[in-house]
Parts: sequence; C-alpha cells; structure tokens
Amino acid sequence: MYQPKGIKKIYHQARRFFAKKWLNFWKPYQIGIGGSQGKTNTTRVLAMVLSDFGHTVVTDINLDTIFNVPITALKVMPWTKFAVFELGVDHINEMNKHFEIVKPKLGIVTGISTVHTDSEHFGTLDNLIKEERKLIEFLPKKEDGGAAILNYDDEYVRNMAPFTKAKVIFYGSDKKKCQYYFDKKSVEVSLTGTQFKLFSNSLNNSIQISTKLIGLHHAYNLTAVFAVLKTLFPNNSKVDAIFNKTVSKIEPLRGRMNIEKGPMNTILLNDCLRASPKSTDEGLKTFYKIDYKKGRKIAILGVMGELYDPIKEHKKTAKTLITYPPDIVVGVGEYRKYTIDEAKKLGFPKERLFFAKDVFKAAEILKKILKPGDFLYLKSSLLRNLWRIIKILNNQPVCCQKDFCHYKHCKF
Repeated sequence: MYQPKGIKKIYHQARRFFAKKWLNFWKPYQIGIGGSQGKTNTTRVLAMVLSDFGHTVVTDINLDTIFNVPITALKVMPWTKFAVFELGVDHINEMNKHFEIVKPKLGIVTGISTVHTDSEHFGTLDNLIKEERKLIEFLPKKEDGGAAILNYDDEYVRNMAPFTKAKVIFYGSDKKKCQYYFDKKSVEVSLTGTQFKLFSNSLNNSIQISTKLIGLHHAYNLTAVFAVLKTLFPNNSKVDAIFNKTVSKIEPLRGRMNIEKGPMNTILLNDCLRASPKSTDEGLKTFYKIDYKKGRKIAILGVMGELYDPIKEHKKTAKTLITYPPDIVVGVGEYRKYTIDEAKKLGFPKERLFFAKDVFKAAEILKKILKPGDFLYLKSSLLRNLWRIIKILNNQPVCCQKDFCHYKHCKF
C-alpha cells in the first residue's frame, strides 16, 4: 500500500481529513463495491444508471483506491444523491482505511479470486477473504437500511452472509437461492455484445438484457446492478426500462474485453489490463463461445501476478484450455510455461501450443503463424504490458524491454 512521505504525506493526510468531513456533512447515499474481479464494470454501470435517478459521483477507473476514495468524496456537491465507491484492497487493513472516509449503506461483493495472495500482499486466500468481508461487516443493521448484495454463485462470497447485520440479497444463476438471477442457458456472446434473460423472484416475467459489453461475466455484473436498483427503488415502475436502456448503450472499456483491429489484418479481443485466475478463465470461455468462422482463434496469455501458489494457478489454466479450446495458444512469461506443459499432458495438441519467454519472442512466433482473418485474444496485466506484442507486430516502437513494464514510462 502506497505510503507518501514528506510534504506529499501532509497533503495526502489533509485531503483525507477534509474528504471525511465533507462527505459526512452532505451525506449522499453511499454504495461500496468490493471483490477480486468485476468491480470496475459493476461500479461503472451502476453509476451510469443511478445518474438517471439523481446526481451521482463515482470513483475514477484509472486511480489507485487509496487516492480515489478521498478524491471522489470531495467531488460530492450539495445536490449529490449517490456516491459510488469502488473499494479495491490488496493489503491487510486497507478496507479499514477506506472506512475512515466512506460509510456505505449498501455493499456489493462481486467475487473472490486468488489474486493478491502472495507474500507481499495478503499472504493467504483466507486473509484476502477476511479483508473483502469487512465491506459487509461495516454496513448498518437491516433495521437501519443496511443491505449486502452478494454473488451467490461464488462460494467464498456466499459464505460471507452470516458476517453482516445488513439485509442479505443474493444474485447469481440459482433461481431458488437468489432474489435476482439470470438464466445461464440464455447467455449469448458475440463480437457486438452480450445478451441474457434476467429474473426477479418477486416477478413472474423475465427481462431480456442486451448490452455492448462483451463477456459471459457481465451477466453477473449487470444482475448485481439490477439488484441494487430494485433494493433502492422497490416501487418504481420505471426501473426496468431505465436499466435496460442504459445498459444497451454502454461500450466496453479499452483493454477490458473490447473488439478492435488486430495486427496483420486480424481482429483482436483486447483484455490486456487485468489478469487473475478467474478473469482468465472467464475470458477464455467467452472467447470460445463467440461464434467466429473467418479465421482461427489464437489465445495469447500473459503471466498472472501476486498469487500465493503461481505454479498451481498457472497449471489450472490448462484445464480451461481443454474445456474451452482455442485453435492456438501462445503462453508468454515464465509461469506460462507451466500452463503450456500441463496442457500438453492433458491432451491439447502440442503443435498448437507455443511458449515465449517474453513479448519479443511471442511477436516472433506470431509473425510466423498469423494469417489474415485470425481472431486473437490478448490476456495480460497492465504491469506485464503484453500490448507491446501488438505494437511490435504493427512495426511500431516499444517503450522498453523489461518483463515488468512500469506505468511511469509505458502507456497502453
């Protein structure tokens, strides 16, 4: 967790002090969103929909949470009705720091993955779960309007329910256990977006959802948003129509499952900003489900960082490749060698598996195998900056030759 020093520390502490006072003085309805994946899109969609019901402020998608929270709090105006905070954590007691300023009445936990479980961060998955769980532990009692929106399909999140005094509302794909759920069989993904059927246990009819966001996981994100709206506006008959209209217009963020022109006359599914075990699995599933017949599907997979057992987690990806196989796989970076070797053991054709120790070797491999019309899936974290592969293939200069390509001098 970043610790400013000198004058920066004084400035940072002063900003946090005034942010706390400012937010507490105006008292907008505060919503906190936590979890290992899905936070950013859930936060973004929720803020956009809530804007139709009143002035809404929301955390910036490009700022670290420790700065984001006070900056967002200071954006609150006297007329602000909703304040939506994405509450990311990667160290023990970081959630406590957020709650020095933020006092959410409603909390969402989207899902838990093993990211940030290495020794430099949480150290164990259990520590991560305990920290994420604080979001709903801090919520007001049910009698005081507290509400916890939890992903029932995620076992770790589901098991958080007894730890809150707030009203628990489940969302997911289980129609018997979830107050708000989607039909898994109805979820369809394409190059232009995602469609699915959404249900409420209190309603007999379904809602057909269509969004430009690409990914099977968006069924969870959007169902969570719908659950929040129904909790806040239970008697508003316009909620369904407003929700549907807003989500139909939302475009994917660049680097978070968006379609764009690829190198050498290919098409690219760009997912190069975040990489955790769950997001990688969901990305590969989506890539497989998209109906594409104009060329081969080629998955380019970077290393996932900040894991308690990186070898084990990278081997697990091989099982997903067997179940949802692309035509070709290129693993990039030291730990992806375990993915490639495990995939061979499990029966993935070895002639369609490639390993590259870095982005430059990966570009060399791809130059030899790419054909016009191929469909590429690029999955990596921002720190690894696999986007350099695309730049090399486009004959553009790259920022550096390091494995870890730090934000200060490398821009995507």
